[in-house]
Amino acid sequence: MALKTTDTGRVRILSINRPDALNAMNNAVFSSIRDGLDAAAADPGVAVVVLTGEGRAFCAGQDLTEMLAGGEEHQFPSMLERLATFPKPLVAAVNGLGVGIGMTILGHCDLALMADTARLRTPFPQLGLAPEAGSSATFASVMGWQNAAHVLLTGRWFSAEECHEMGLVWKVCTADSLMDETMQVAQEIAANPIPSLIATKKLMLAAGKTEAVLAAHNRELVAYQPLMGGAANREAVAAFTEKREPDFSAIPGL
Repeated sequence: MALKTTDTGRVRILSINRPDALNAMNNAVFSSIRDGLDAAAADPGVAVVVLTGEGRAFCAGQDLTEMLAGGEEHQFPSMLERLATFPKPLVAAVNGLGVGIGMTILGHCDLALMADTARLRTPFPQLGLAPEAGSSATFASVMGWQNAAHVLLTGRWFSAEECHEMGLVWKVCTADSLMDETMQVAQEIAANPIPSLIATKKLMLAAGKTEAVLAAHNRELVAYQPLMGGAANREAVAAFTEKREPDFSAIPGL
């Protein structure tokens, strides 16, 4: 089961359930989150959705093993479209490390709470790639241009406190209190009439976020085409499989 679903009153918790793989996302996770959001949107008894991870990680990014294997149609775009258009409040509880999509997904959440022991990064430069999940738009919107540039251009680790200072997360909690504090605010929101919550979310999205995200995603796909499988990306993937640091020094133009 790629995703665990738990209802607590009018709050639905979606937990990425690949703890042995640090909750790295594969097609099963992408499609499960997509379908889980669809089900929550259609359920008249669900007011708020909380997204978190099982075990010690929030999400270690794209499952590179599956990505390298290829074959099956990628389910990432359909998941992203659901995130960008989800009509109800979406709250993240970042319980552990987040890499790549494990960080960029926060740009689609209405509130994000983060454990003080967690850390996040988007190592797109280190992989010879570019931003994804619409983060080239959402990060600048949420964190401001310079913070977004710092995150996306360095690809380094950021602490919970740094993420809070930049505005990517709303609140930092102790690891032990994260879910309690997340559920407290989720239930506070969920106590309100669901039609009001949906109308409010619709109005906020109507300011242009959904269109900006999907347009950014399309631009990112175009940018990925020459980068994915390029010399830098091949070296980065080889380094990952060989458990070593990538060496770009011998590649012309880098």
